[in-house]
Amino acid sequence: MTAIRKAVRPGTALIENEAQALEVVEVLAQGFAREAAERDRERRLPHAELETFSRSGLWGITIPKEYGGAGVSAGTLVQVIARIARADSSLAHIPQNHFYALEVLRVNGNHSQKQRLYGEVLSGARFGNAHAELHTKAAHERTTRLIPEAQGYRIEGRKFYSTGALFADRIPTSVKDDEGRLHFAFVPRTAQGLRIVDDWSGFGQRTSGSGSVVFDQVRIKAEDLVPFQSAFERPTAVGPFAQILHAAIDLGIAQAAYEDTLAFVRTRARPWIDSGVDQAVKDPLTLNLIGQLSVRLEAAEALTHKAANILEQARQQPDIASVAEASIAVAKARAITTEISLAAANKLFELAGSRATLSEYNLDRHWRNARTHTLHDPVRWKYHAIGNYYLNDTLPPRRGTL
Repeated sequence: MTAIRKAVRPGTALIENEAQALEVVEVLAQGFAREAAERDRERRLPHAELETFSRSGLWGITIPKEYGGAGVSAGTLVQVIARIARADSSLAHIPQNHFYALEVLRVNGNHSQKQRLYGEVLSGARFGNAHAELHTKAAHERTTRLIPEAQGYRIEGRKFYSTGALFADRIPTSVKDDEGRLHFAFVPRTAQGLRIVDDWSGFGQRTSGSGSVVFDQVRIKAEDLVPFQSAFERPTAVGPFAQILHAAIDLGIAQAAYEDTLAFVRTRARPWIDSGVDQAVKDPLTLNLIGQLSVRLEAAEALTHKAANILEQARQQPDIASVAEASIAVAKARAITTEISLAAANKLFELAGSRATLSEYNLDRHWRNARTHTLHDPVRWKYHAIGNYYLNDTLPPRRGTL
């Protein structure tokens, strides 16, 4: 049942187990971190870095073993994404929807689709995304249409926040049929009528390629269409799977901001006059705040890894109870990683002082990235779902944005 590999990117490595994935990501992340600040400052898109990333084999690690992948757990994937985010959060953001698409394919794709699309990924293909739309009345609404034709289907519409599409070989796209049901269309980048627009101007996640995708009578084959809505009409872990990847990105941002805080206070910050000490590292109020940050960061790490383990159980044995438990666990992780990423990025300047605001350091990228990425879905509604679950035994909604 092995996937059919095609030479998308010759020389793409095959990662066979979780330990190998963690070894590979550590080496890559160290390299990606070196020019992360410069890439952000210049908005230099990471084409070369993505080629290295793709050929490492990491983009195929969630593919099930029976199709030739490593079949890594959600916990290992979280570690991989968080480690890349620590180095460069835009680089970590780009494959988020790639892995989400692979999970939808695992849950709802047929055997032939899995063989073909998994094979492309194992050969180095990157999947992007075109899901969200900019001018609908509500954020969850979709107007991009799937129109049946004699030889397949036609897609008409426009998407935004299409992270990764700019760099993708295929663009999984949420489309609505004539009956109002949603599907995933795995649209080839070379499809006629497809236009990818580099118009992302957000002040954070600047090199994530999160701009527009336009579909002007784009034709696709039936074999490239995977059911999507049904993944939420029955208990599956597709929703919390999508969300925990966002938690991993925010966790990595928090870790990077915390590390830069320690480094700056040790080497450049000065003690305040009232502290009575001659070094910033001895300032008692600085020590107090560093202690608070370290506790909150470690709590975020623990909750995220716990959520990943609960999620993995739901992936393996999905039912109403296990999927609800996973959704709540991941909502907790999203809430705490949102808060610690913003807090760590903010406290960096409070503890490092005015010098840390100089553009030569570009330390504000951590706050800009955290503030931008954490807007993906509001934390206040996660707390609502968590409270409703424990107080009223109300199951959380099954969707990809809890």
